[in-house]
Amino acid sequence: MASTVIGAGITIEGEISADEEIVVQGTVRGKLDAREGVIVEAGGTVEADITSGPLTVAGNVTGNISSSDRVDLQSGARVIGNVKATRITIADGAQFKGNVDMDV
Repeated sequence: MASTVIGAGITIEGEISADEEIVVQGTVRGKLDAREGVIVEAGGTVEADITSGPLTVAGNVTGNISSSDRVDLQSGARVIGNVKATRITIADGAQFKGNVDMDV
């Protein structure tokens, strides 16, 4: 599976739409839509609503999340916003403020 990496020194403002996986090491502001999934690595920041397949967060997300699969908040993750997903895991050490909707 191909993936697009938004590097640590990069800030993107606007709307991103992709059929492949997006890996965020830098900053994304606006809207993020990735059918194959999103990975927000430690040090990565997303200030956007996210629509995706599977989503893994180790960095910071401010915005609403809608996943057609699962959302994994890893230790060190900080998420502020509502999450809609079929499954969610929140690791010890992750911070989450918002509502969860697991309605399929």
